[in-house]
Amino acid sequence: MSFIRQPAVAGAFYPANPQKLQAMLDSYLQPVEATKTSPKAMIVPHAGYIYSGAIAASAYGRLKPNRETISRVVLLGPSHRVGFKGLAISHAEFFNTPLGDIPLDTSAIEKLSHYPFVEYIDKAHYLEHSLEVQLPFLQTTLEKFSLIPIVAGDCPPEQVEQVLECFYGQEDTLIVVSSDLSHYHDYATAKQLDQETSEKIENLDYKKLDEDSACGRVPVRGLLALAEKKLLKIKTIDLRNSGDTAGDKKRVVGYGAYVIE
Repeated sequence: MSFIRQPAVAGAFYPANPQKLQAMLDSYLQPVEATKTSPKAMIVPHAGYIYSGAIAASAYGRLKPNRETISRVVLLGPSHRVGFKGLAISHAEFFNTPLGDIPLDTSAIEKLSHYPFVEYIDKAHYLEHSLEVQLPFLQTTLEKFSLIPIVAGDCPPEQVEQVLECFYGQEDTLIVVSSDLSHYHDYATAKQLDQETSEKIENLDYKKLDEDSACGRVPVRGLLALAEKKLLKIKTIDLRNSGDTAGDKKRVVGYGAYVIE
């Protein structure tokens, strides 16, 4: 019997009904203009779809040129519920969403377990939304793919960079980092803070990213460390907050979408 990680936030962060979920995803993705090149890596937000779905779609919509050629996704996000050091992988064979099962690249995951800072910690995956909310977007924008899901605990950027370097540059592999930006400031303050964070991201100034910059700062730092090492450029393609989408402007959460092409 297969070990399947079941969705934890379907019906809360996004619709549990497959038809309603697909219609919502299509409404976010349809307005995104086609691009000639597809991202090799990207940073996208992980809030409820009504808040951050349109921002995430601005990056996912750019996958259209490589819809059939990307066959593997390395997905990293921060741990919101379980504290641990290093990076957590999963024993699961599939991750399920209302749109179906996604197979895990169990062979590649097993190889990652050889790093001393990478460990099988299934409880870090059970209720974690930072990875889960990305899955329906990937199922909609890619033809067929396997998944390498990694939850980041407390670890330095060099460790994340080591793992990402195993996969970066492979034509069939996409790297996705899940992160929101500032949390619970007023609208004007959030806009200023998120703009400053975006400038740090574009300048690969990952050492200056702190807890107030981005909740996914651990995997973001690792991706930026890789970009610095390989002389890559990352650009902002969308920067908004919940006050722009579905919330009031008194206490907002910031969202950004960034791509390395």
